[in-house]
Amino acid sequence: MGIHYDYKSTKGNKLMEKQAKREKKLAEKKAKRLAKEGPKKEEEKTRALDPNKPISLDFLTNPNKE
Repeated sequence: MGIHYDYKSTKGNKLMEKQAKREKKLAEKKAKRLAKEGPKKEEEKTRALDPNKPISLDFLTNPNKE
């Protein structure tokens, strides 16, 4: 009767331990993956169009001119 008697009383603790173990494992995998990839390069932000400046044909055909 021993194993059945304490099953319900320890069920919550066992579930919390399993979840903590799972989260720890995922964190280790993520850290390992980030270390393998190296630092991420920040993407260049696209420049917003100036609402006061008219859009010309030259700007549309060659936007990196400036």
